[in-house]
Amino acid sequence: MALDSIFGIHGAALVARSRRAEILAANLANADTPNYKARDVDFAALMRGQLGESDAGLVKTDARHLDLGDSRFFGAEVLYRQPDQPSLDGNTVDTQTEQAEFVKNAMQYQASLRFLNQRIQGLRSAIRGE
Repeated sequence: MALDSIFGIHGAALVARSRRAEILAANLANADTPNYKARDVDFAALMRGQLGESDAGLVKTDARHLDLGDSRFFGAEVLYRQPDQPSLDGNTVDTQTEQAEFVKNAMQYQASLRFLNQRIQGLRSAIRGE
């Protein structure tokens, strides 16, 4: 029995949410760094990629194009956040937005974790014959 069939997408979601938390934490840590550009990932596109649905991304079509570097993770594009009001020093981190996204991501991580725990408890009960 494959673990993916037992746990579904939630295992991949935990890894992706953990990585997204790192990106959001980096944004918060660099809130006062001049010219720092806030980044985030489109989580829905990321999950579509995990489910095997294609999502068109950037393609390097000419040798003069810049390398994409680490602009992709799990098949989803890591994008720069569009600021509502950029600061004079070029920093695009809006601390309130980043904190809200961080908390929302943490709550969704906990929800996936609870789902997995309940699934494991159900499997244990089935194994024990309860």
